[in-house]
Amino acid sequence: MDEPGSIYLSLKLAAKLFGKPLESLAPDELHRVHRVAARQSAIETRILATPEAASVILSDDSIDASLSEIRGRYGNDQDYQTDLERIGLDVHSLRQAVARDMVVEAVLERVAAQAAAVSEIDVEIFWYLHKDRFRRAEMRVLRHILVTINEQLAGNDRQSARIRIEAIRTRLLKEPQRFAEQALKHSECPTAINGGLLGTVPRGQLYPQLEATAFALDAAMLSDVVESKLGYHLIYCEAIHRERLLSFAEARNTIREYLEQQHHSLCQKAWINTLRHPATGTTPPPD
Repeated sequence: MDEPGSIYLSLKLAAKLFGKPLESLAPDELHRVHRVAARQSAIETRILATPEAASVILSDDSIDASLSEIRGRYGNDQDYQTDLERIGLDVHSLRQAVARDMVVEAVLERVAAQAAAVSEIDVEIFWYLHKDRFRRAEMRVLRHILVTINEQLAGNDRQSARIRIEAIRTRLLKEPQRFAEQALKHSECPTAINGGLLGTVPRGQLYPQLEATAFALDAAMLSDVVESKLGYHLIYCEAIHRERLLSFAEARNTIREYLEQQHHSLCQKAWINTLRHPATGTTPPPD
């Protein structure tokens, strides 16, 4: 593979495999990227030598659009040019690498389009064999008020903060429908602007103290005051969505998309395998 393509491929793999820039990788991560890049480079070279690749025609506009998307990640032209130089590319070599990548993607899309269609029976069979994959965990619609503890800030020392949160709770016990209003007025959490709405929350997203309290509440129930490292909290449970198995109708589209991706991937892998081991027309010798 040409040098610009090699650099571009390594950059893509660093982001895909580790979510990092290439220069931020640890030695073992960098070794893995180079190993995968070498293997993928060999595959791409074979793909680019096929009649399918020769028939791909890229418009300048399509290449320009991809380059514009890359350029859009930078605040200005100077940062863009500096980063290209740092990784060993310039505008011309980047264009070559992007065009190469687009040809490979176009060929693989054409190959995937030849995959067998997913039937409704395929979808139903997958549903019956893998129902547990479509079990939706219990979730709760929660609102939240926070009064922080800060001994250096007047009105937010531990005693004052406790008095404030208890006063809010007393009002809400009488008029729980005012929770959003009270959150907007008194909460020191960014969710205050939305009336303290945390949204539909599954387990594992809150601080342990808050989660234990939130998932012990009944619907339309206000919590006691809860203390965390952030301060004092009140939680209101608006609704409870119990754990349940999604119906076939709910899961159908997800299953179909998954099976189509599987069919496309298998079709591509089978086609690539023919490039690695082209038919010779000869019969292998007996064992």
